[in-house]
Amino acid sequence: MSDRTGDGMSNREGDGMSDDMSDGMREGMNEGCNVGINGGKPDRTSDRKVDHRPGRTTGPLVDLQLDRAHSSRIYDYFLGGKTNFLADRVAAASVLSVFPSALIAARINREFMHRTTRCLVKAGMRQFLDIGTGIPTPPNLHDIAQGIAPDARIVYTDNDPIVLAHAAALLLSTPEGRTAYVQSDVNDPEAILAAPQLRDTLDLRKPVALSLNALMHFVTDDGRDRAHTIVDTLKSALPSGSTLAMTHATPDFSPDTMQKIVEIYRGAGTVLQFRSRGEFLRFFEGWELMEPGVALSHQWRPDRPEDATYVTDAEAGCYAAVARKP
Repeated sequence: MSDRTGDGMSNREGDGMSDDMSDGMREGMNEGCNVGINGGKPDRTSDRKVDHRPGRTTGPLVDLQLDRAHSSRIYDYFLGGKTNFLADRVAAASVLSVFPSALIAARINREFMHRTTRCLVKAGMRQFLDIGTGIPTPPNLHDIAQGIAPDARIVYTDNDPIVLAHAAALLLSTPEGRTAYVQSDVNDPEAILAAPQLRDTLDLRKPVALSLNALMHFVTDDGRDRAHTIVDTLKSALPSGSTLAMTHATPDFSPDTMQKIVEIYRGAGTVLQFRSRGEFLRFFEGWELMEPGVALSHQWRPDRPEDATYVTDAEAGCYAAVARKP
C-alpha cells in the first residue's frame, strides 16, 4: 500500500507498456534520463554529464526491473495509471482478492496529501520534502503547493527507476518556485539530506514540510526499530516550525486481511510491516500533533463532513496525522 494516484482502475492485459506511454518515459528506459525541467530550462538532478541535446543525459542504462512487482506500480494499477506491467497487475489482483477496498484506501490516502498540502501552504509553509513520491500523476504535491503559493519549493525523492524516468513531470516548477528530484532510498536518510539537489533547493535553516505518505510500512524493523530511527533522523535535521505529514497502513481493524496482504507482497519480493496506532503515534514523539491528532486517513480534516463516514475503518486501513516541531 502506497501513496500513488490516478483516476480509475486499469484493466489492460499483457506485459508491455501502453501505446500512449510518454516520450519522457521511453527516453528514461533507453537512456536512464534524469533531467527535468525547472522554469522551462533543463535542470540537472544528478552528477551525470548532461548531453548537448535538451532533456538528455549520458550514463548507464537504468534497470526498470519489469519482471518483478513494485509497490509504486501496483498502486499505479489500483488507481488507473498507465505505468504498470504484468508482474504488478498479478500482485494487484492478489491484493484485491483479499482486500477489495484497496482502490478506496489508495484514493483517500492521496486525498489526505492534497488536504495537508493545502493546509500547510495556507499556514505559511513554503518548503516541502516528499519522500516516497511514487509515479507522478497530477495533481502532484508541487501542483497544489505552487497553485496557492507560486514561490513554494519542493524536493521529491523515490527509489523506483520508473519514477526516475518520469522525473521531468515532477520538475515543472513555476518561475517563482523550484522543484528537484533525488533518486534515493528512505533507508539511507543521511544520503537524502546530503543530496546536492536537496541542498540547492531547500534551506534547512527554515521550516520544511516533510511528507512520508504510505511509505514507512515498507520499512521493517528487523528487531532494530529501523523505521522509527529513520524518521527520527529526518526529524532531527529539520528546524523548529517544520512539520511531518504521514500515513501508515495498520492491522488494527482487520488483522487477518492485512496479514494476507503482507504475504502477497512478500511473495512478490517486497516486505511490509503494518503498525498499530501506538506504533504509528511514536513517529511523532517530541512534536506537537495538529488537530484532530491521529485519525484514519479519510477522517483527517475532510473537505466535507460526509467524507469522513463513507467508508469503514477496515476499508480505510490507514492512520494519518500531521505534527509540528516545537
